[in-house]
Amino acid sequence: MNISNEDKVLYLDNLETYLSHYSSITSSSFELVKALVKFQRISKNEILLNEGDIAKNIYFLCTGVVRAYSSDQQGHTYNKSIFLPGKMVGSMVSALLQKPSSFTLQALNDSVLLSINFSKFKQLIHEKDDLKNYYIAYLEKEWVIDKEQREVSLVMETASVRYQKFRERYPDIDQKISLHHIASHLGITPTQLSRIRKDLK
Repeated sequence: MNISNEDKVLYLDNLETYLSHYSSITSSSFELVKALVKFQRISKNEILLNEGDIAKNIYFLCTGVVRAYSSDQQGHTYNKSIFLPGKMVGSMVSALLQKPSSFTLQALNDSVLLSINFSKFKQLIHEKDDLKNYYIAYLEKEWVIDKEQREVSLVMETASVRYQKFRERYPDIDQKISLHHIASHLGITPTQLSRIRKDLK
């Protein structure tokens, strides 16, 4: 199914708003970013990036839900991250170092994304100060502050508190993806999550 021109305009506006949330972006710089964008529609359960592959692109999620998960030798999976619309999706470490990704990216339902070639985007960052300021602010927020807070939460907070915070951040998440995926993201079993949900009612 094609993406309508109206939706394309909306998704690009959302991307511009997202970038500008971190740091002010000029219209001319955003036009350069727009030139790199490719619209991509993927189906539920479709793989965006396989563990072990080298990431060439980063993505802005327009609709749907995407998870990043790792698998152990026994075939058990752990959801490293769950991405909802309005977020950047990708393996930044793989893209930066051009090394195999340590996780898989999979759509949990039908999704639309804006695909951006990372090396070309990185070149724009070197050329444009406003994009460089965005990039620094993005890394500080997503890869330093949020990452540290999540690591502390896993160690210091109970599963019940983590679930409540997760629901506050994503109020209707349990209507979009299975409880199994939520439990995996929180680092608990589905049985534990069911018990927590029952106790909170």
